[in-house]
Amino acid sequence: MNTEPLHEIVRVRRLVCDGAMGTQLMLAGLEQGACGEIWNLSHPERVLAIQERYAGAGADCLITNTFGGSRRALGRHGHAAQMEEINRAGARIARQAFGAGPGFVLGDIGPLGELIEPYGVLSEADALSALSEQAAALVGAGVDAIIIETQTSLEELGIAIDAAKGANARCIIASLAYDLCLDGETFKTMMGVSPEQAAEFAEERQADIVALNCGTGMDMVAAARVARIYRTHCKLPIMVQPNAGLPVLEGVKAVYKQRPEDMARAVPEALEAGVAIIGSCCGSTPEHTRAIRQSVDAFAQGGSGA
Repeated sequence: MNTEPLHEIVRVRRLVCDGAMGTQLMLAGLEQGACGEIWNLSHPERVLAIQERYAGAGADCLITNTFGGSRRALGRHGHAAQMEEINRAGARIARQAFGAGPGFVLGDIGPLGELIEPYGVLSEADALSALSEQAAALVGAGVDAIIIETQTSLEELGIAIDAAKGANARCIIASLAYDLCLDGETFKTMMGVSPEQAAEFAEERQADIVALNCGTGMDMVAAARVARIYRTHCKLPIMVQPNAGLPVLEGVKAVYKQRPEDMARAVPEALEAGVAIIGSCCGSTPEHTRAIRQSVDAFAQGGSGA
């Protein structure tokens, strides 16, 4: 574990984060729809190999393979009883991927996958319990930060922030998934949350970093646009993890085809918007991370990064 909190480090130094985990797991043999998190226990060497490739490509930050690691999410695959073991293993594998080198491990908490009252039947108390258990397991395993990813409602995001606080997380990252609206200008989450609302909410609830990941139309150029909105509505450091371009339907499968160099071409725009941590999401690979790393380094040296 690093001595200085991540959100203080990124105020003076830009960091590169890793890329997609789900598609990499499927390339390694995970069946579509299966539980990738259980691989932390059943196939740790395959998870480690993926994260070692990201670290080798220049990632300063690795996100644990625990996106669906809450008791409620794991329960849909019959693995609820292994929640703590799965999360601890995820943190351990990510740390191992850095070898003897420096790096930051971000403990991943994804959506519960259930609507919380009054929109659904899941009570706030049950949601807080599930998220608190996962946060405690990750913090207990020594992660440098908790990243609350792919959130679409402020209700669940707030509960997750409270859970991370209750676990004494050293840094809390609040990340939302936005879709580009039909007007081609504005962004909203599936539950209607705007970047303006999210930035103000994250700061009010005392998250340490505000972020974005995933979402329809969320490529690097769009990420830079949202980052500029964040910058004008809060003072928190900003993290972005856009997709590898726009998906193309091949049969019943969405495929992301943006080349690493094309994604990296827009990195300077994101950095100029004030982004402190930059990575990638759906469809990205270690080669995308490598291209982002090169662009970030070139930008720091005064080059275009293109």
